[in-house]
Amino acid sequence: MLDYGYIFGTILFTVYGQFALKMRIGQFGPLPTNLMEKIIFLVKLIFDPVIFSGFFAGFLASLSWMAAMTKFELSHAYPFMSLNFVIVLLLSGLILSEPLTVAKIIGTALIVCGTIVVARG
Repeated sequence: MLDYGYIFGTILFTVYGQFALKMRIGQFGPLPTNLMEKIIFLVKLIFDPVIFSGFFAGFLASLSWMAAMTKFELSHAYPFMSLNFVIVLLLSGLILSEPLTVAKIIGTALIVCGTIVVARG
């Protein structure tokens, strides 16, 4: 059962990384149109501590996934990654105040149903 911790670590680090990037990038504003301004903007983003933590979370997610691959077949472990859709949908509504539409909820429910079918197969 502890081996599943690697899979869930992958999920948690992935979700954190996405939220860290989205929340912080939103504070920087839109991407400039001028090429030089774009480069300066992106360099500032890379060196922002919160954004860097999001990148680092992605790295930790990769390490966690590599550990999971030593314990599980890919066809068993990978369907769990669809939980990212559920967690991101819920948290984006709660934290980012993004709209939770019926279509998004139904689509995510279909993903979960498919995941259950694949995981049991």
